[in-house]
Amino acid sequence: MIRALRIFSSAAIPVLATMLLPAAARAAAPAPTPEQFDKIQAMIKPAAGEEKWQQIPWMASLWQARIKAAAEGKPILLWEMDGHPLGCV
Repeated sequence: MIRALRIFSSAAIPVLATMLLPAAARAAAPAPTPEQFDKIQAMIKPAAGEEKWQQIPWMASLWQARIKAAAEGKPILLWEMDGHPLGCV
């Protein structure tokens, strides 16, 4: 019984530490000031040249895209995704 408790304890400690340490670190971090927030936002916001994919005339209908590609002699890029659009499964 004591051996089983020791095994459980030794296995549970790393799992609990993995779950609790990030929460403790988040709680200890101070909120950014408005100046810091603006700097961080400017640093992570994509620049105009980094969003070239938005300039592509994407089509929602594969059949219509096939007709257009055949008429223009161009290939089709099929961008397909399974799951929730926000990554929540």
